[in-house]
Amino acid sequence: MSTTNEIRSSFLDYFRKNGHEIVPSSPLVPRNDPTLLFTNAGMVQFKNVFTGQEKRDYARAATAQKCVRAGGKHNDLENVGYTARHHTFFEMLGNFSFGDYFKERAIELAWNLITREFGLPKEKLWVTVFHTDDEAFGLWKRIAGLPEERIVRIPTSDNFWAMGDTGPCGPCSEIFYDHGPSIAGGPPGSADADGDRYIEIWNLVFMQFEQVTKEERIALPRPSIDTGMGLERLTAVLQGKHDNYDIDLIRALIQASADATNVAPDGPQAVSHRVIADHLRSSSFLIADGVLPSNEGRGYVLRRIMRRAMRHAHKLGATDPLMWRLVPALVQQMGQAYPELVRAQAIITETLKLEETRFRATLERGLRLLEEETVRLGSGQSLAGDVAFRLYDTYGFPLDLTQDILRGQGRKVDTDGFERAMEEQRAAARRAWSGSGEAATEKLWFEIKEKVGATEFFGYSTEMAEGVVKAIVKDGKPVDRAKPGEAVLLVANQTPFYGESGGQMGDSGIWFNASGLEIAIIDTQKKLGDLWVHSGKVVRGEVKLGDAVEMRVDGERRNALRANHSATHLLHEALRRRLGDHVTQKGSLVAPERLRFDFSHPKPLTREDLEVIEAEVNRRIRHNAEVETVLMTPENAVKAGALALFGEKYGEEVRVVSMGGEEDDGHFSTELCGGTHVRRTGDIGAFKILSESAVASGVRRIEALTGVGAEKHFREQDALVAEAASLLKTQPAELPGRIASLVEERRRLERELTEARKAAALGGGLGGGAGQASSPHREVAGIKLASRLLDGVPAKELKGMVDEMKKQIGSGVVALLAREEGRASLVVGVTADLTGRVNAVDLVKAGSKALGGQGGGGRPDMAQAGGPNAAAAEAALAAIEQELANRARAA
Repeated sequence: MSTTNEIRSSFLDYFRKNGHEIVPSSPLVPRNDPTLLFTNAGMVQFKNVFTGQEKRDYARAATAQKCVRAGGKHNDLENVGYTARHHTFFEMLGNFSFGDYFKERAIELAWNLITREFGLPKEKLWVTVFHTDDEAFGLWKRIAGLPEERIVRIPTSDNFWAMGDTGPCGPCSEIFYDHGPSIAGGPPGSADADGDRYIEIWNLVFMQFEQVTKEERIALPRPSIDTGMGLERLTAVLQGKHDNYDIDLIRALIQASADATNVAPDGPQAVSHRVIADHLRSSSFLIADGVLPSNEGRGYVLRRIMRRAMRHAHKLGATDPLMWRLVPALVQQMGQAYPELVRAQAIITETLKLEETRFRATLERGLRLLEEETVRLGSGQSLAGDVAFRLYDTYGFPLDLTQDILRGQGRKVDTDGFERAMEEQRAAARRAWSGSGEAATEKLWFEIKEKVGATEFFGYSTEMAEGVVKAIVKDGKPVDRAKPGEAVLLVANQTPFYGESGGQMGDSGIWFNASGLEIAIIDTQKKLGDLWVHSGKVVRGEVKLGDAVEMRVDGERRNALRANHSATHLLHEALRRRLGDHVTQKGSLVAPERLRFDFSHPKPLTREDLEVIEAEVNRRIRHNAEVETVLMTPENAVKAGALALFGEKYGEEVRVVSMGGEEDDGHFSTELCGGTHVRRTGDIGAFKILSESAVASGVRRIEALTGVGAEKHFREQDALVAEAASLLKTQPAELPGRIASLVEERRRLERELTEARKAAALGGGLGGGAGQASSPHREVAGIKLASRLLDGVPAKELKGMVDEMKKQIGSGVVALLAREEGRASLVVGVTADLTGRVNAVDLVKAGSKALGGQGGGGRPDMAQAGGPNAAAAEAALAAIEQELANRARAA
């Protein structure tokens, strides 16, 4: 029996032998389609090739593409675990022709692969064609020798594929496998087609038309092929299984879950094991491609997937986080085919462990709330939407998790009520994915790029260049010219100005020419990958399309940007060497005056960590090694040890930047990077970390300074130290000892002051209350009352004073009131022998009311309160005396 990994390799080897370029899987976060949340099909990375926007040096390709369908239009999440073929993560095998072969060769390749290479019996195979596609019908009949009754004409859109309302489109031809009469269901196109007997395993798209308008469709000059075959479905057929979850790869993950929980893989808990196995794959691959759990966008979908799996781990009785313990099993199964899993294993493990630890803290409370609510419901009654919203808002239960929990009880959720409860939050919530909005914003630049072409960038080697103005945009619209004082966006055929990307801010500077034109360039942005857009203001003259201009970058600002950018590379490597290989860049800001670097790490850095990292960066700066840049293919760059940011889209050639090496260890940092850098590390000057903090779950941030900014910081710190030393009349080196001495002296004086206040209060020297200025106490209804009004005594000292005075009077009540900055603080104590007759809480409440307070609290023998009206202090003490008299007489 062939394994899943062998089947994948056999598919790719077959198409390699047949002249196809084997293209690695693209990341799960698509870089060329703003309408998609995740890569959900093999053709996504080739979309621009099919539309003609991108050219590649091959006309045939084959891939094993990792895909996720768990959000937006393609969302299979709620069915996962309960059916035989629903997954959040799956692999799509595909072969592609970009204007090369077409229907005949595609059908021939497909039929030979599945019948000769994989050995599927012909009598088990059916195919479908679009009902008007006589050509495909005839080819299947001739090439495959299939009888006409097993070539089914389908008139619906299921067998006609379109990229969108306009663009490439064409008929499809699907291949089905018959699992036999023991399983219910009819052949494709029949009334029972929804059954599980006949399963689609491969879809061949014949891309032969272009949809110009809703009504007009024309033939493409170079028709193409796009196919897709689910690896899991194919493997199930080849391994004699009907259920995708019974194939060797997924079964190994299910067994790992069973072993870790000591719960049998089959039987009543089988669904939970299946959910965990599927969600382990999607979670791990998403994390490896740079997605981290969050409360919005892709990160929220990841969190939903993870929490659904973690709830099923809880159902299996797992008392500790489970998912992270299964990562080695996944890496063992899929790491060879997808090496990014191996590289990201540490961060996958830490992220899963941290997320499950946090979720477990709220899971049981949320489940208790859900149980309390469902007990009140009748049989089959839906859960109220506001309850589902409370679970979401308070306990982090996504709606589909609540629905999944209730599914076993035969209940649903009032989703309309849930949406109503969410309405206000939805209005305020930011959406991480704007899709069509982003596409609309970029439409103008697509049109300009189509007209004027890409911008050639000279900025790596020079800060000055000449260019020709190719486009002028004012107020969102293309114009032919712009006058002084007008703000414009400008495109030239070439430029030395760096366009913002990779965290590095865009360049500023000036454009001018001999005709008196001067334009202040404020910022530069990169659009569509290779179109540089300069934001500027016309200072003098008039700029027109076709003008020749000289371009000069602000060199001082560029140098500061270079220094900070190069420092992020050294910082990145220093972090990895100190903390581990799981550290990867999650974002950065390279500004002239500072740098900000976000990285994956599950916990705060210690002071020692920061000191070691800062020292390592400065050591590499002092070595003043040359910064080397070479152009390589992405594959060769990674083989050479370059650090690539997973999820980034790289072209056919990449810049590999190496720096910071010493004689004994070669290059310190080697990364793929398109930014501008210093020529030698010594040009950075110095590096100083200002702060380290959390940004999001599993993401930390370091802010730092370099060069002139660091020097300014050091001067400011020196000035503060010098000023402090002058004030204390000592030398800077002696400051710590002098400050420690002053702190200790202050503590001693505070202790002495506290004792003096106590002594004064006990002796009555600070004034009495309620007419008792000098008497230590008086009797009220046969009970001794010692009351004092104290000015300038901190409230925190009152309790200690009350305890001392209770000892002094032996039996009785003590009331002390302190006034400070317009407020009053009050403490009342009652000796133990009197708490049966008088309660300190009752007395303090009477005093608090007079002070304008809200009552008080404490124990029968000691209570405290306060109020904003310090002017009523004597009235408050009088109120306590009156309340004491009333309580004593009543007792």
